[in-house]
Amino acid sequence: MPIARTARASRVTTTGRRVTGWRVKTKAMDTRFDLRGVVSVVTGASRGAGRGIALVLGEAGATVYVSGRSVRTRSPVRGARGTIDDTAELVDAGGGVGVAVRCDHTVDEQVARLFARVEREHGHLDLLVNNVWGGYERHGDTEVPFFDAPFWEQPLWRWEGMFTAGVRAHFVASRHAAPLLLERRAQRPGLIIHTIAWAFGAYLGNVLYDTAKAATARMAFGLAEELRPHRVAAVALAPGHLGVTETPQYLGRAVAALASDPEVMAKSGQLLTVGELAREYGFTDIDGTQPEPFTISERKPGEPARAERGSDDG
Repeated sequence: MPIARTARASRVTTTGRRVTGWRVKTKAMDTRFDLRGVVSVVTGASRGAGRGIALVLGEAGATVYVSGRSVRTRSPVRGARGTIDDTAELVDAGGGVGVAVRCDHTVDEQVARLFARVEREHGHLDLLVNNVWGGYERHGDTEVPFFDAPFWEQPLWRWEGMFTAGVRAHFVASRHAAPLLLERRAQRPGLIIHTIAWAFGAYLGNVLYDTAKAATARMAFGLAEELRPHRVAAVALAPGHLGVTETPQYLGRAVAALASDPEVMAKSGQLLTVGELAREYGFTDIDGTQPEPFTISERKPGEPARAERGSDDG
C-alpha cells in the first residue's frame, strides 16, 4: 500500500520518553481491516499483547477465541488485572465475536479441548496467534533480577517457565491447530503467528530469554516449511516495548494486516517487526504515529545489553 509521509510526529510516553514516528496518510484503509468470517485463536489474551491483538481482530469482524488462565472467578497471577472474559466482551463490543476459553497452555489436555471446541463449532481455523508466555513469575523467595543477574545465578524455574509455558506451548497449540488450518484454504491462506521479542540478532540481555525467543523464531521457520504446500503461512512477529513506546493495538494491527493479506504466503517463515509492517501496509498506532522497530541500545564492553523496545508477552 503506498504511503504518503506528511510530517514527523512525536509523543511523550508514560515513562516521559518522547517517541518519534511518521504520521501518515494512505490511499486506502489505515487502521481498518476486513476479517469478517475469519475464525481465530489468540492465546494468552487476558491482557497486554494478547488482548490488544484480540481487540483489533474483533474490530475487523473476526471471531476470536481468547484463551488464558485468568477468569473473573480466578486469576493465577497475583495482582494481575484483566481476564479472558473481559477480553471476549471487548471483542464483542468492537464488532467481532469473542469466545472466552479458560486454558492452561502447559496442560496438553486443555489445549486439545480448546481446538476440539473450535472444530466442533466452526470446522476450521484461519488464524492462530501464539502469544502465551511464562517465566516472569517469582517462585518462593527467589529475588534474582531478570536482566541484571548473570546466567549462572538465574533460577532454573525461569528456564522451565519460558520453554514450557512459552516455546513448548507454541508448538502444542500449533500442532492441534494445523489440521484445522488445512481446511478451506481456497479463499484465503491460513496463518500462524508467534509473538516474540527480537533485535536483529543482538543479545536480548538474558541467556534464557534470548534462547527461548530464538527457538520460537526458528520454530516458525520450520512450521512454514511443512505448511507451505498446504497454503498455510507461519511467521514470527516482534512488537516494540508495549505500553511504553507503542500500544498493544499497534501489534494487533500488524496481525490484522497479515491476516488480511492474500499474498501472506510470500512472508512465510520470516521474522517480522511491527514497525516494518506498519510502513509496508500503511497502518499506524492509535495516536497516528508509526513507532520504529525494536532495537538494542549500544553498550560498553562487559555491560549487559538493554532493550530500547521490548516485548510485552501478554
